Amino acid sequence: MPGKVALITGASGGIGKEAALALRARGWQLALIGRHPGRSQALGQALDTPFYVADFSSLQEVAALARKLLADWPRMDVLINNAGGMFPRGKKTRDGHQATFQVNHLAHFLLTRLLLDRLIESGAAVINTASVAHRLLGFLYQPERPETAFLDSAHLAYGNAKLANILFTRGLHQRYHTQGLSAAAVHPGVVATSFSHNTRSPMRFLYDSALKGLPGVKSPARGAEGLTALALGRPGVDWASGEYYAGAKKATPSRKARDDRAAKRLWEISEAACTPFLQQPASLPQ
Repeated sequence: MPGKVALITGASGGIGKEAALALRARGWQLALIGRHPGRSQALGQALDTPFYVADFSSLQEVAALARKLLADWPRMDVLINNAGGMFPRGKKTRDGHQATFQVNHLAHFLLTRLLLDRLIESGAAVINTASVAHRLLGFLYQPERPETAFLDSAHLAYGNAKLANILFTRGLHQRYHTQGLSAAAVHPGVVATSFSHNTRSPMRFLYDSALKGLPGVKSPARGAEGLTALALGRPGVDWASGEYYAGAKKATPSRKARDDRAAKRLWEISEAACTPFLQQPASLPQ
């Protein structure tokens, strides 16, 4: 529908950029959010749409971003939580969290929570980019449990973060769908991007090498089709809130991704990590 508003994180490249191109071509208004100033500005200028620069390894930058978005956008129809990446073993953010967990999940949890009232008022949909990589894990990483430390390896940490994306989707649906908010998680497929280029994970060789040319490895444009389809679709009619999709088709995630206790525990972990920023008056510019 022309005039609708989509906020897209990770919009300066890959499937985020392709989703932005597709939605803009259909007349949507966009808030483009990226980490790279030059690429974000170039895309914003090309699409004649606002762009915002934020590094999701800083929760303070995410909170500042939320304040700007609330000041600029009185309506938000779709939030696409797409930014992500895979980081080396032991990599921590300036907030002290596992980098892969924060950039893929925790920053999006904070952003969504700070925008929540506006999203509910708008009857919005939250679409989280997940991955089949969530099947690599049998249980959720918990910082206070030393036995989960092995999840700090690059590819297992990524799988854990993608599990968190699906559980977060489940939590959003359970808490807020009755208030008009819808949520879905989307696995875009194996997409030829450079998200794992700074690690030694085996996944790097699938995404960053000649294997990109193999059948089944998608271009970013094809990988974005699921995100775009759900953004354009009608929750409750074209897709079901709280569910997991492979592209635009409903799929069944792992058993752990359907565990309500795990979803509740993830919410508690995320709330605790974000508490200092959730207590800030996000609706007021600072």
